[in-house]
Amino acid sequence: SKWMKKLWTSDPCYGRYGVNGSLCSFLIYLSEVPKRLLNWKLPYLVRNNLTGLYSSLENREQFKWVHQRIRSMEQIWVDAGRSLSAKYNLTERKAKHILVHPGALTDESGFKIANSAFSGGPLGELVQWSDLIATLYILGHDLHLSASIPDLKVSLGIMRTGCPPRPVVTPNLIYTDIVGLRQIQAALRTSWVKYKCMIRVLDSFGTEPDFNHPAWAQQHNLTSYFGGLNLTPMQFNTMFPHTPDNTFLGFVVQHQLSSEERRQLESTKRQNQALVYGKRATFWKDKEAYLDVIHRYLEIHGTVDNTAPIPAYVKNHGIVKGSEVQVLLRQSKVFVGLSFPYEGPAALEAIANGCAFLNPRLDPPHSRLNTKFFEEKPTIREVSSQNPYAEAIGEPYVWTVDIQNSTDVERALSAILNQTIEPYLPYEFTCEGMLQRVNTLIENQDFCTNTKIWPPLSALQVVKAEVNTSCKQACREKGLICEPAFFPHLNSADNLTNYSVGCQTSELSDSRLVFPAYNSSEHCVFQSDPLLFSCVRSEESLIRICPCRDYIKDQIALCKACV
Repeated sequence: SKWMKKLWTSDPCYGRYGVNGSLCSFLIYLSEVPKRLLNWKLPYLVRNNLTGLYSSLENREQFKWVHQRIRSMEQIWVDAGRSLSAKYNLTERKAKHILVHPGALTDESGFKIANSAFSGGPLGELVQWSDLIATLYILGHDLHLSASIPDLKVSLGIMRTGCPPRPVVTPNLIYTDIVGLRQIQAALRTSWVKYKCMIRVLDSFGTEPDFNHPAWAQQHNLTSYFGGLNLTPMQFNTMFPHTPDNTFLGFVVQHQLSSEERRQLESTKRQNQALVYGKRATFWKDKEAYLDVIHRYLEIHGTVDNTAPIPAYVKNHGIVKGSEVQVLLRQSKVFVGLSFPYEGPAALEAIANGCAFLNPRLDPPHSRLNTKFFEEKPTIREVSSQNPYAEAIGEPYVWTVDIQNSTDVERALSAILNQTIEPYLPYEFTCEGMLQRVNTLIENQDFCTNTKIWPPLSALQVVKAEVNTSCKQACREKGLICEPAFFPHLNSADNLTNYSVGCQTSELSDSRLVFPAYNSSEHCVFQSDPLLFSCVRSEESLIRICPCRDYIKDQIALCKACV
């Protein structure tokens, strides 16, 4: 063990096997780990604890916040796994080798997201990574967690390490982000292509097909660092279900309190107070008139950096832990949006804790055409409020207001103060909902072999979108969702006859993103480039043929026949 004492800090691999500098950890490593690696095999069942995951997260600064969140939610995850197992047969699945590489968390990325997590930095991506890692582990998969470029190279077998590694295995799936995908491409060079179909890219705001297609983006001046990745658009996994061409991965809204916190709250009634959604001073800029209106009705609390110049009447708690924010939400009647950050988890946390959300309307809607934040985002999606998903939930939980209009704000406040709402959380944002969704996607989504159509064709409902109407809009008007997996099936004159579409003449083209479509002369145009199928584009002279499907209430990623 002498060489262990000198060298255990030389490679983070030792820490992942539980070595922490103590003699005891050296002896356990030397006696057990090599044996464990030789006897290692894939589990098949849903796991009933997260203990085996923690050694992969401990002693890694990049995963410090992730580790803390997962630990705080362990019992909730375990209970959710048991509940899902009781409802569905999960024993027939085969566990997969899954590489998880959050590129934006690596030191090499320069983003410092992991470092700023405890001092008011953005948490959205960290929340999603935490919940994905916990989900994959509970579902019984074999995880390889990478938090640096050397880690990545070891995991992919292109660099050896002195620490005895697990036998190199080819991953069945790789979860990364856009930064991580660029790192994978740089590490593997041309051989990255063999992994291309296995990749799932966490992408908060979504990537639309025209931005993803390198040649199209170049030709139409849509290039950016985050675009041109040339994947199947469904390989992009979003935070919210806003881009039907992508896959909704989601996250979990943490709203359960510990027994001690619950006891404290039971003796506290909901106060006549509002909590402001904004940890950074910049979010509060030019909002004083809006806050003044709210202050006439409610005592205002904040959780903002103490150096921020905020109104004197705000009771500021400083940057606090997530569990303390939940306590404040359960004491408050209103959670006050400030217009930014866009589409974060906090709005859903508020209503899950029985606190109404005041959601600022964005008029005109914000997009890359008028807002600096979205300039480099590979989408022209318009964001109509601070949280469009919450906006769709609507009153009495979410009140979308024009914050420049004091009458509008006062109308909402008066209504909120005259109501009592029960906590509300859509199933898709619970632990069990995420386990169900991710398990179904892993078992069925396949971009490598293309041997089966999923969702099943029985879920397809064909809708014709009139001129200037996108398939996203046309499907929504029928209470359905656009399903891009069905586009190839509809991209054929023979198949269209089954859906009362007769083509007098037809052609193949990649000049638009609206194909398959037809004009008033029943001339059909079919898409010649499968990467240019799009749910979100429309055309002024063509009627689109749209692949729609139903969905489970509060689980929009899955059709009714999908589970």
